[in-house]
Amino acid sequence: MSAPLLPGEAAAGAYPISAVERETGLSKDTLRMWERRYGFPAPGRDAQGERVYPAEQVARLRQLRRLIHAGHRPGQVVALAPQALQTLIQAVSSGDADADAEGAVAVRARKARRSGMREQADAQTSGQASGQDALTPYLECIAAHDPVGLRDRLTRAMLSLGLERCVLECVAPLNRAVGLAWVEGRFEVFEEHLYTECVTGVLRSAVAAVPAAPTGHTPRVLLTTFSQEQHGLGLLMLEVLLALRGCTSMPLGTQTPHADIARAAEAFRADIVALSFSGVLPPAQVRAGLQELRAQLPPHIAVWAGGQGAAGLTETVAGVQVLRELESMPPALAQWRAARSLG
Repeated sequence: MSAPLLPGEAAAGAYPISAVERETGLSKDTLRMWERRYGFPAPGRDAQGERVYPAEQVARLRQLRRLIHAGHRPGQVVALAPQALQTLIQAVSSGDADADAEGAVAVRARKARRSGMREQADAQTSGQASGQDALTPYLECIAAHDPVGLRDRLTRAMLSLGLERCVLECVAPLNRAVGLAWVEGRFEVFEEHLYTECVTGVLRSAVAAVPAAPTGHTPRVLLTTFSQEQHGLGLLMLEVLLALRGCTSMPLGTQTPHADIARAAEAFRADIVALSFSGVLPPAQVRAGLQELRAQLPPHIAVWAGGQGAAGLTETVAGVQVLRELESMPPALAQWRAARSLG
């Protein structure tokens, strides 16, 4: 139940829900869902009956979002006591996230993936530099608020490695490094946004320069996220890999309602609907949303679900193919093409 707002509390630093959304990057729907499901946040009410959030709750919400970016599920962390939450944050910052007993298996898997990506980054620069060393110049550009330098480094990596290897061996591990820096409090939200905008600009230009697909039928892929999902960089990375394989992508951006996705798929004559999930939504909500969308689409349209949130699904969704890594896309595309040729 929401606590009453004390006199003068709004002036002392309570935030309306729209401000909390801006400050934390958590959608209003997510805030309300957590309130119902976990009892946190516990906003007060202003004179008009609207939710208002004390500053300490907003600070905790920032911490929770950082942990979710690091791979923890909301159900594991939202209801944690303050001391347990701080212990987990320290564990994530030190790289010892196995302190979270519930998520130990998932954490070990993430560590293995991060280790593999660091090895890829080693090969990108030299056999002697560590993966973190290879990423350091990019992180320094972000910390120095130097978008020109960051775009220049990304462009040079693309020219050196080629577009696909740049996405898989540079941008993918860099995404994780930036996310970890945010978890540790070394980057602010605006610095994460700076990084995202720079990568988006570089990759958008690169996609525009990819030669058009040969004439004849090529897969038409609709790219978007559910209405509660604000993160779209993973979709753009997927769009790059699709363009290099002769697919026609139709990006809708983020936060598209289910009904609009279905209408767009029909209007664009999409063969595949590809969705990205960052981990903000709980697995049960991801699964339910995928089931609902699948039911609204005709059977001949394939549905792909990727990203951290989709990779966390423990149960299959009928008619939905989960891409647990970007590298899973080429085999999925080959499978789609093979089925099409047989049909």
